[in-house]
Amino acid sequence: MSSDLIATDTALADLCRALEGSAWIALDTEFLRERTYYARLCLIQVGAPGIVACIDPLALEQLAPLHALLENPKLRKVLHAARQDLEVFNDLRRVVPAPLFDTQIAAAYLGYDDQIGYAALVTAITGVTLDKTHTRTDWSKRPLSAAQHQYAEDDVRYLMPVYEALHERLAAAGRLAWVADDCARLTEPALYANDPAEAWRRLRGGAELPAANQQTLRALAALREQTAQARNLPRGWVLRDEVLFELARHAPQTHAELISIRGLEDGARDRWGDAILASIEQGRRAEPLLLWERQAPPTPEQNALGKRLMELVRSVAQQHELAPAVLATRRDVEKLVRGAEPASVLRGWRAELLGPILGALLPC
Repeated sequence: MSSDLIATDTALADLCRALEGSAWIALDTEFLRERTYYARLCLIQVGAPGIVACIDPLALEQLAPLHALLENPKLRKVLHAARQDLEVFNDLRRVVPAPLFDTQIAAAYLGYDDQIGYAALVTAITGVTLDKTHTRTDWSKRPLSAAQHQYAEDDVRYLMPVYEALHERLAAAGRLAWVADDCARLTEPALYANDPAEAWRRLRGGAELPAANQQTLRALAALREQTAQARNLPRGWVLRDEVLFELARHAPQTHAELISIRGLEDGARDRWGDAILASIEQGRRAEPLLLWERQAPPTPEQNALGKRLMELVRSVAQQHELAPAVLATRRDVEKLVRGAEPASVLRGWRAELLGPILGALLPC
């Protein structure tokens, strides 16, 4: 079965039956989210040995057979840079497809750049140069052209040989378990929860505010997240980040005072004004605890140690044919020199490779 646009429930059921006996499936999605909070799923591409197909979710009444496949714990799902695709599926049923093999993660364990794109990886492994003409396509429009269909199919057609090559090399290097551990973290439901109470963590710069104003900013971030979810609007269409900070900084208490808030548009003030004032009051009554803490700049000694550690991380990564970020990111190193202990660096095989270096260089 190949080159099919699956646009009926019967065709979807037939496709899923054909995929049931596979040990793994290649998977990709096309979606739009510029005007919504939740992505609008427009196309699902699937592949397995002998099968390449595009599923049209806009034409189907239900995707139950596909969900059964994606939620089958014995069927490995192969994706590239999977996080956004997994979020889209999680939003449909609050279930994250697993188990996962992410070819971007896997490639980093074989020395490729840790952020390598799909097209670059396909070229590196298969020698094929993919057409990038339809990168900006509006996938909600129908009918799809033959070129669009071909472009979409290629997202799984070449993912299959890429997966097989990576899997074989990782098995030979004894690194499949390493990759499985990192991929499993991407399937944790908490990663996609978007709890409004935790929305403040998305914001940068909160340490500039006093503790009481930080509590106000947290309440306003929760309001924005709740509103965006309920109305299915992008966060910035409800209130932009800079407006949240202005509101938290000045903490207006009346509608008249809202008028003076820079960047708060009339429409947003009219629609959300009461809720904004209620959130500000909620923040004002909260215990003034610091959420963000101002961090002192690194000392010259810490800068020198961080530079030395990064050099050694790159050296060890090169010796073992790993992308350096797989071992430790710059942020990991910054935490280490400040005395924190990033769990990912200090456990399992990473600790085995980096432990001697850390023990020799880090202060006790």
